[in-house]
Amino acid sequence: MSTDTATTGQPTELKRVMGPKLLLLFIVGDILGAGIYAVTGQMAGQVGGIVWLPFLLAFIVATMTALSYLELVTKYPQAAGAALYAHKAFGVHFITFLVAFAVVCSGITSASTSAKTLADNFSGGLEINGWIDSSLTPGAITAIAMGFMILLALINLRGVGESVKFNVVLTLVEVAALTIVIGVGFYVIGRGDADMSELVRFSDYGDRGMFLAVTAATSIAFFAMVGFEDAVNMVEEIEEPERIFPRTMLTGLGIAVIMYMLVAVSVVSVLTAPELKTIADSEGRALLEVVSKGAPDFPIDKVFPFLAVFAVANTALINMLMASRLLYGMSRQRVLPKQLAAVLPGRRTPWAAILFSTLMALGLIFYVTRDPDSNVVANLSNVTSLLLLCVFAIVNIACAVLRRRRDPDAKKSFTSPGPLPVVAAVLCLFLAGPWVDRDAAVYEIAGVLMLIGVALWAITLFVNKITGTDTGDLEELTDEVEVE
Repeated sequence: MSTDTATTGQPTELKRVMGPKLLLLFIVGDILGAGIYAVTGQMAGQVGGIVWLPFLLAFIVATMTALSYLELVTKYPQAAGAALYAHKAFGVHFITFLVAFAVVCSGITSASTSAKTLADNFSGGLEINGWIDSSLTPGAITAIAMGFMILLALINLRGVGESVKFNVVLTLVEVAALTIVIGVGFYVIGRGDADMSELVRFSDYGDRGMFLAVTAATSIAFFAMVGFEDAVNMVEEIEEPERIFPRTMLTGLGIAVIMYMLVAVSVVSVLTAPELKTIADSEGRALLEVVSKGAPDFPIDKVFPFLAVFAVANTALINMLMASRLLYGMSRQRVLPKQLAAVLPGRRTPWAAILFSTLMALGLIFYVTRDPDSNVVANLSNVTSLLLLCVFAIVNIACAVLRRRRDPDAKKSFTSPGPLPVVAAVLCLFLAGPWVDRDAAVYEIAGVLMLIGVALWAITLFVNKITGTDTGDLEELTDEVEVE
């Protein structure tokens, strides 16, 4: 537990309980989850059979960024992540706030994506098992997604302490679900029913050419690769982080991309070219379609949707926990309205921040589902990717800036090779650029979310000035995050 600095006046160190094995399971479990279920169909609709290639390219960019994170987290082994690095590099309060709030918004949009993906897979499970005659209506699926977000809020209010051992169980479930997809694909290949030439066939569904189509798909694939950066916030609870953190993070990323590429091979092996195009509009049910078609004579297709639901639910809960705690931390530092720092008596959970983040998620789901022709999962996952690509670009730039300084607080650290942080920053900005074929709603949603944060920040600073209240130091943000 982090110390409540407002109470004790001084921080204490967290207990270092995580060795390399638990850290590896945490990283793998955090990356695997909703992403692969949410974006595989979208990517296939962009590039067809070479859907494995965007996963590989996203892994390369994510690894470059991970190397910057590793340099910074071993130099500054504090559980503050991107906001701390931006503060150290630039020292501009507003930039630090924007980075922190962008991370909050990415958590909310990711959880909203997970909620819609969960509802789609749950509906598919009911249908496959014969418990309903046909798929639920869009309105019913939206209601399930919103109901799930409310359930997450209730769980969050009750208080969910961090449990690494529980994360091990969740990780094993997530790996089991993806292993089923891979197994079905290789079963179809072994049966001789797969057209392996499809794996190297590019289908230009958007008439943009291969370069732009793969760029767009890589940007989408980034949603499935994020999560590794959450491990940075565990650094104060890791044994000998300078020694084990770099190797373990890179190993976790490698395991995740191997799983993802095998899943992509399975998708292409089971589904025909016309079906690959069709699953682009299947929202979060692409992998369910693979299991249903590839193994119709096995009962595994009846179980798989609910394994997927479990994996996706875990991702959503982690994201909403993170978002509410960061909101709480920023309000404690008087960067957001102090009312968001209200804590539930007894449970000591940040009820106001939980309520605010839940209302934002519910508003997002309602907004994107009001148009029956919109692809909700695509839009929300693209917003998450856009926000995180911008955050990652800043982290990479901060790494390059801090490398040139002599900081007495910095520890001896891992070093990202040569100019790699600059290269990673350029690639992240390129993938976030307007030339990537995103729906206009993606920029609209991201812009509105950030404007909400900026408006609250401006109001808070105005109130602070009138009342003579000092604005806190965002560098110490995560000293305030954990209150349970």
